[in-house]
Amino acid sequence: MIESINEAMAEIAGKLTGPHMFWYALGFLGQIIFTARFVVQWIASERKGKSIIPIHFWFLSIAGSLVLLVYSVWRRDPVFVLGQSFGCFVYCRNLKLLANEKASAGG
Repeated sequence: MIESINEAMAEIAGKLTGPHMFWYALGFLGQIIFTARFVVQWIASERKGKSIIPIHFWFLSIAGSLVLLVYSVWRRDPVFVLGQSFGCFVYCRNLKLLANEKASAGG
């Protein structure tokens, strides 16, 4: 079992230092941005004392999703591409709904 773990770690390390290092770094960056949205939402909710979704959540969602979309296209992963493409649409739509709500409130 230890040998298989060591082999897996060596394979991962080889990929991270190989010619595709830029793409893996981009993928990790996208995942970090995408995960940061939950941290932003958590902090905002804790400050308000109730569950809220701040506008920054949607901007981080779009940014992380777009970076992950580029990475998934490079990987040629249709499942990942479809998921990130649909997500971008939903996040943009939520921003549009928020803008409409703000406009109708007069602010």
